[in-house]
Amino acid sequence: MGVLDGRVVAVLEARRAGDMASLITRQGGTPYPAPALKEVPLENQGEVAQFVDRMATESVSVAIFLTGVGAAALLAAAESLGRLSEVLGALSRAIVVARGPKPVAVLKRYGVRVDLVPPEPNTSRELLEQLEGLDLPGKLVALQHYGQPNVFLRDALLARGAQLLEVSLYGWEMPDDRGPLTAFLADVQRGGIDAVAATSQAQVHNLFRLAAHFGQAEALRAALNQSVAVAAVGPVCARAWVDQGVAVDIEPEHPKMGHLVLAIGAYLADPERRKRRDG
Repeated sequence: MGVLDGRVVAVLEARRAGDMASLITRQGGTPYPAPALKEVPLENQGEVAQFVDRMATESVSVAIFLTGVGAAALLAAAESLGRLSEVLGALSRAIVVARGPKPVAVLKRYGVRVDLVPPEPNTSRELLEQLEGLDLPGKLVALQHYGQPNVFLRDALLARGAQLLEVSLYGWEMPDDRGPLTAFLADVQRGGIDAVAATSQAQVHNLFRLAAHFGQAEALRAALNQSVAVAAVGPVCARAWVDQGVAVDIEPEHPKMGHLVLAIGAYLADPERRKRRDG
């Protein structure tokens, strides 16, 4: 038996739900899949084509990639438009910033040199600190957003005088099959869940959106604060729980799924840390 010792861990992750479930199983736990979002391509081919054209023809000083999915979609779009070599050439002349290991891996597959990677937990704050020494006023900065515009990062770059070239390649929506998430709402209130793990802020928002639809938001909040260990992969995700009025019990030292699962096991195995939940 692993560190989870038979505990039931709900997983709000969708795209890598299988990987998360395998990690939980290997640690002796029982995964409870409750995907809370889906990634969908945006119907903005014209905007993407315009972004690619400007990347290829204008002098981009800094290119920022926030996600691996978005980086892959952007470079694939450039290839389909016959502009990949021009975009890669532009990136070779720019300072390339990748927010974390996933966009780094994608960029390396295309032979793109990555100049800056913010330290863990790889949030926008660390990214901005990495850019602190750059001369941005009047410079063109290309910014690939994730499933929703990163308003904090956008506003900070504009405040520093940058000219922004922005694009979103995909969006975050509710899953098509909401059955597992609906079942989770019932089971978490019945006491059938030991822990719930979120790996993005959008998962938390969608969970409470569905709960509100059924008039169960307050009941969900109470259950999570009283009897369920609440885990967040990193500070942005943790802030989403807090914004919903939920206390976060577990945030791993390193913002990765494997570390998250181990941290959940360590928390659940420690009776001292469980006292406020069980008392």
